[in-house]
Amino acid sequence: MFDGHRKLIGLMAFIFIFIIMITGVRLMSQAQNKTEKPPLHGKHWMAITGKPLAATAGAMIFMKGGNAVDAACAMLGAVCTMHDVLSWGGETQGLIYNPRTGKVIAINGLGVAPTGATAEFYKAKGYKYPPAEGPLAAITPGTPGALLVMLAEFGTLKLKDVLQPAIQMAEGYPIERETADSIEKNKEKLKKWTYSRQIFLTHPGEKREAPYPGEVFRQPELAQTLKKLVDAEAQALQAGKSRKEAIYAAYDRFYKGDIARELVRGCQEEGALITMEDLARWKVYIEEPVKTTYKGIEVYKLNTWVQGPVMLQMLNMLENFDLKAMGYNSVDYIHTLYQVMNLAFADRDFYYGDPYFPPEEPIKGLLSKDYARERIKLINHKANDPDIKPGDPYPFEGKENPFKHYLASWSNRDCQARPEDEARLEISMRQGTTSIQAADEAGWVVSLTPSGAWVPAVVAGKTGIGLSQRAQSFVLNEAENPFNVIVPGKRPRATLTPGLAMKDGRPYLSFAVQGGDTQDQNLLQLFLNIVEFGMTVQQACEAPNITSYQMRDSFDLHQCFPGKLDLNEKIPVEVREKLTAMGYRIAVKKYTSGPINAIYFDWQHGTFWGGSSNYGEDYSVVW
Repeated sequence: MFDGHRKLIGLMAFIFIFIIMITGVRLMSQAQNKTEKPPLHGKHWMAITGKPLAATAGAMIFMKGGNAVDAACAMLGAVCTMHDVLSWGGETQGLIYNPRTGKVIAINGLGVAPTGATAEFYKAKGYKYPPAEGPLAAITPGTPGALLVMLAEFGTLKLKDVLQPAIQMAEGYPIERETADSIEKNKEKLKKWTYSRQIFLTHPGEKREAPYPGEVFRQPELAQTLKKLVDAEAQALQAGKSRKEAIYAAYDRFYKGDIARELVRGCQEEGALITMEDLARWKVYIEEPVKTTYKGIEVYKLNTWVQGPVMLQMLNMLENFDLKAMGYNSVDYIHTLYQVMNLAFADRDFYYGDPYFPPEEPIKGLLSKDYARERIKLINHKANDPDIKPGDPYPFEGKENPFKHYLASWSNRDCQARPEDEARLEISMRQGTTSIQAADEAGWVVSLTPSGAWVPAVVAGKTGIGLSQRAQSFVLNEAENPFNVIVPGKRPRATLTPGLAMKDGRPYLSFAVQGGDTQDQNLLQLFLNIVEFGMTVQQACEAPNITSYQMRDSFDLHQCFPGKLDLNEKIPVEVREKLTAMGYRIAVKKYTSGPINAIYFDWQHGTFWGGSSNYGEDYSVVW
């Protein structure tokens, strides 16, 4: 009898302890899953971008019945009106999933080097690279064309509706602190250029010459330019043209009409090289993206005129490792990521360039799974290799490498930054931009990364349009990168790199991030956080990332810092110490994850999950 009681009591105690244990695990799990920003859930549509006002612009368009392309274009117009990280004279790169065709398409809205912009021209002026700012850094505007083409081809609303938020903002909006302070910081540079000075320095001669945070910032010239686009559409519609034809009438007015004439006049007044012929010849390309597969997931990126394929190369290499077994942000995991980045970015630095210009980039070889397996044989699993070189992808597409003679002498030592340049290099590597994500219940998905013409930008005449500084991303020396030497009409190899992933024939993840050369590093880790470590999209956006500075900076002096590694403060001290012993130069940061914006598609429940990093001004509106 007593034995029976003891057994019963023992069983009840065991059940009680088991319940306590399960509850404790559950509570711990809930604590671990908590994020600084709440995850967002939507059913009908989602709009995410780097500025709250711009996200609201996207929501306004959705409320008017627009699709995700319409909303993305409205957000693009709004962020271009806010200036700190881009302007209307910049560039826009995008990926769009078209539910009607079931295909992912690429939008190439990158401007080109103008007439006269040759390597010899810049060398004669004493430049090692094209300058980082000013009129000689300017390429042709790409963003207006990209917006108009996306809207014409895949949107549903009129340009008048889509540009309304941007026009209202140009007429006056309460400027945010980030932009206002950026103007004040760069005011001496802005004073060099007539129209920049007139627009940005609203308190000339005062101690603070830039607008104050919250001050209504007005851009009447830009408002007038945008209204001219709307007027061109209206006139075309009155003449019996279709919606699409009317939007292309606005396109022609910008690149061939009176807007173009004033833009060119203003450019040349300040010393820029852009001509009417440059604008008229330039066009937006709707392209086939490049892709790879990782554990059954198709990952799409833009071609070699941006750095996008580098993420695909990294995924091809990483699928040969058991990352989950290594453990999230373990010594082995971080070291493996860093070395794979070394290998992929060395290839980027030598082989990527405009595919519309010779020589032809070996993209097939670069994205070969066999090439990836060959590259990872070079990894030293015990120490960092500070001088990884580009590989030779040509044999993997059955060709002979015509530039093999450059590879032997190519070295990161040629671009290594001095210790005193470290802070400048960090800023340059993370050169700001923004990102835009949009999705709707009809199945349209848009991932955009616009940039260019950030403060300090040269404003082109009375257009209110700031000019892109992207010419600085070219090189002048063929031995450095034979595919990215500046030539008139050529696109520079940019850092802009939206991402879109498909699984089982349906959208899986739409993702993009700001941050120059760090973009694909952040996006790679976001993707792995979700696929390998089971994080939600918001957890993945906030999770501690690592940052390498071993690749060549795409801006300014094109420097690198081999072995420099940013770690999040949450990484344990013992991990930091072991990595230091492996040859890394560690810097510990509070935030290392973005700012990333992403949408995860939950097909089980028919909903969207939205995520944004836990710092920056990135914001979303969802319904």
